[in-house]
Amino acid sequence: MVNLMKVVNPVVGFLLKFYGLSAQTVEIEPGTVIHFWKPARIIKNKKKYRQTKPALVLLHGFGATGVLTWLFQIAAFSKKYAVFVPDLLFFGGSTTDSTDRSPAFQADCLAKALKLLGVESCAVVGCSYGGIVGSKMALLDPKLVKCLVLSNSNLALTESHSEVAFERVGITSWPELLLPDTVEGLKKLLRVIVYKRPWFPNWAYKHFLEVMFDSRKERAELLNALVIKECEFIIPNFLQKVYIMAGEEDKLFNLEIVQKTKEQLGEKATLYYIKKAGHIAHVERPFVYNRLLKDILKASL
Repeated sequence: MVNLMKVVNPVVGFLLKFYGLSAQTVEIEPGTVIHFWKPARIIKNKKKYRQTKPALVLLHGFGATGVLTWLFQIAAFSKKYAVFVPDLLFFGGSTTDSTDRSPAFQADCLAKALKLLGVESCAVVGCSYGGIVGSKMALLDPKLVKCLVLSNSNLALTESHSEVAFERVGITSWPELLLPDTVEGLKKLLRVIVYKRPWFPNWAYKHFLEVMFDSRKERAELLNALVIKECEFIIPNFLQKVYIMAGEEDKLFNLEIVQKTKEQLGEKATLYYIKKAGHIAHVERPFVYNRLLKDILKASL
């Protein structure tokens, strides 16, 4: 039986071209490349590109590639915004021979890649892991990142947060949950991240596992580098406005955590709750999510 995901990917590529996007790989330095879907009019020589639309950068979480994560948002925002959808390192076509697995390294590579594509300023929307990377980008280059949206995400992932999440969902490590290697493991992941898990036949889970969870060693290293001690966390002093969009039923970054993040950031942060949504609110409630995001972008760019 043909792997369904191998059929879906070309179809998604066709849809992206319909929305005016094309694929490009950007070399940051020898051995480090970032794969993007970006506006088709952008060519490799950035001197010939003039930013005529506000740039919107969508950063995926730890499950799927950028375009599979953000397809609903690409469709909704590509007309009015220059949408950039990168694959983070060790996802999709992005890779590095560096041994640095920190979110700060991911952020540095993304910032450099965006500048090579001619982006001078942008709004960054990051889901889960992508939100932590996005927050590092905002601190690293506030001239580049004009607006930060944390989508079911947080500023960092501490040991205490991890321990509480492990007890809540019944796991002993992040790789155990986020890098499943069995159908049952993938079903458990879906039960954790969505408000209401849709039904799929077992063969669909098998197809997804075969295609979407490569680079396991490197991704496990990314997860290990993500968790920090409490004493290492410093409340960031953002120059930008920060928006937090949270699914009310999120089991990983629950309401207590996002409310604490809002309190830590004070008046610089605005918190929005999305009802009947879990950890991937942008997929579960795309129309509600997109309406909120449109208001945020209109006010910020």
